[in-house]
Amino acid sequence: MSTDTPLRLTDRKRAAIVEAAIAEFRSSGFEATSMDRIAARAGVSKRTVYNHFPSKDELFGQILRELWECSAALNAVAYDPARPLKEQLTALLQQKMVMLRDPYFLDLARVAIAEAIHTPERARDMVAKLGDKEEGVTAFLRAAQQDGKLKPGDPLFLSHLLQGQLKTFAFWPQVAMGQPPLDDAQQELIVQNAVGMFLNSYGA
Repeated sequence: MSTDTPLRLTDRKRAAIVEAAIAEFRSSGFEATSMDRIAARAGVSKRTVYNHFPSKDELFGQILRELWECSAALNAVAYDPARPLKEQLTALLQQKMVMLRDPYFLDLARVAIAEAIHTPERARDMVAKLGDKEEGVTAFLRAAQQDGKLKPGDPLFLSHLLQGQLKTFAFWPQVAMGQPPLDDAQQELIVQNAVGMFLNSYGA
């Protein structure tokens, strides 16, 4: 047996605990969910759960951290002055659509949003940090403004405006009403319209 096998087993147990917590929080809510139920669903001992996560709050924090990690790729997209802005915005929104279509991301979002609504004081700071993950899009738009390709304006406002068009069709109906993810053609239609409307209003 190789020396890294216990670590891989530990990682698998940790992932199973997080997935069990997501399922329990979704079905029963944060307050009604016990660590015993999470352990049973994950197929591990209660002690194992506490070894990884000392409390339910720690588990909830892990769920939000995973949401941040899902968004991290958008932060890595840098504005390229040598490429047409429309082409770059289209690629950026297509990348976001991939994330919005991911079932695991949607499950994470449902748990986080439900708890934020039910107990806002617990989730307020963590959810605010989740919003910070969209700074990558804000930075992209700020760079395009500095390059003279977008009109002046608050880049954070423009970021919310641009991404909000996607969320209206490809996030909130799925999270709040259980609608299925959009198919490829629907996603592309929304991306193209969102980019076109945005550039018609804010393109320099």
